[in-house]
Amino acid sequence: MEAILQKDRLGQWVAQLSTRARVFAPAFVDDVWGYGPVETGAEVPLDHGNTTRPPKNFVFPQREVLYRFRVQDRHAPQITPTVPEPEPAVVFGVRPCDGRAMVRNDKVFTCGVVDPYYQARRDKVVFVGLACSAPPSPNCFCQSVGGSPHSEDGLDVLMTELEGRYHVKTLTARGLELLDAARSLFDDAGAADAGEVERAHAAARAYPQRTLASQEQVVDGLKRNFDSPKWAELARACIGCGACTYLCPSCHCFDINDEITGTSPLAGERVRTWDNCQFPDFTMHSSGHNPRDDTGSRLRQRVAHKLLYFVENHGIQQCTGCGRCITHCPVGIDIVRVTHEVAEV
Repeated sequence: MEAILQKDRLGQWVAQLSTRARVFAPAFVDDVWGYGPVETGAEVPLDHGNTTRPPKNFVFPQREVLYRFRVQDRHAPQITPTVPEPEPAVVFGVRPCDGRAMVRNDKVFTCGVVDPYYQARRDKVVFVGLACSAPPSPNCFCQSVGGSPHSEDGLDVLMTELEGRYHVKTLTARGLELLDAARSLFDDAGAADAGEVERAHAAARAYPQRTLASQEQVVDGLKRNFDSPKWAELARACIGCGACTYLCPSCHCFDINDEITGTSPLAGERVRTWDNCQFPDFTMHSSGHNPRDDTGSRLRQRVAHKLLYFVENHGIQQCTGCGRCITHCPVGIDIVRVTHEVAEV
């Protein structure tokens, strides 16, 4: 379904949705653009660029308890499952690159063996996308990895900003339910609206973006230069902060630890937290051996995972071209430049 929503009716739509789900939108919190709950009557800010923090935490939180345990004397431990039962959520303002990241996260957490923690959250969140208009983020390269400023992948609704209104396209049954909840607020989309949408999308596609080396060049370069000293040169400035992967919408590595909450009887929680392939301890073996003990090999892993290993395992590049890892790297390591350097060695 395609419809038109006047901009001055956006708040009314959100208010009606708030009666059936928690509504989130881009918000500037703790000096960072991320997503925050929309309070009753508050405006929904959609006049922003992409957020610094991606929306992946709605389905894959930075910390979650997998189960609680309690051990009395030498008896078998008592296990209490903690599979979440989240309340429904609607997330506005999700950019197409982040929607495409959800498709990639789904492949990791739901293909083959389904992760019940991820799936429980995924089933309860609806993503309302916002097509990018020209100019995009200075470090955007979504078209180089098969995306576009108006990609529909991974989204339930795609909104396109027009003059004084939004073109709203439902993409899934859950997206259609959002419009049905407030159908009286929407007008029918006509041929003139469709033409304006296509012009807006074409302008966004035509705006110059940064460009990766081709997928074939990248795959060949990564295989051919696995042991190249070039990696050490490219990673020389790296301080191992991990911003590149923590801010990535499709990075999904995690660690699992037991956290003790009581000693008599012994009690605690098994906790999953985000981990980071740019940290030295990420590949540390119990023997003390570390197969990736230098920054060059860790940079190689990040790039190869995105653009080689994920392609081999799932048939698509993991990177969606949002450019966050470039924009927010404190020392200027640039995955676009890295792909060209590796392809040309």
